[in-house]
Amino acid sequence: MPNTPKLPSAAARVADSHAAIWKAYSALGKACSDAGPLDPQTICIAKLALAIGPGLEGAVHSHARRGQTEGLPPEGLQQTALLAIPTLGLAQAVRALTWIEDVTGDRRR
Repeated sequence: MPNTPKLPSAAARVADSHAAIWKAYSALGKACSDAGPLDPQTICIAKLALAIGPGLEGAVHSHARRGQTEGLPPEGLQQTALLAIPTLGLAQAVRALTWIEDVTGDRRR
């Protein structure tokens, strides 16, 4: 799997052990991203928000990394977590901020 070295270890193990499943999963993700007019940065923000909602730490880490790859600044990723406050509550937003900061290393806020 060519992208495996860039994956976190658990995902890399799945990709290596079950290449056909990983290929299908990756194709589904691409098809979903290509299904509408959203640009890559907006898609990253939406996916980060979708990971924050149910409190999926690994997914928040993953989408924060992808956001950085797409050129989103740490402040933009952090704002996504802050936007969760009115809907999900302060505790959920702070938890998401710490996960984003795990990736960005930016703990200014």
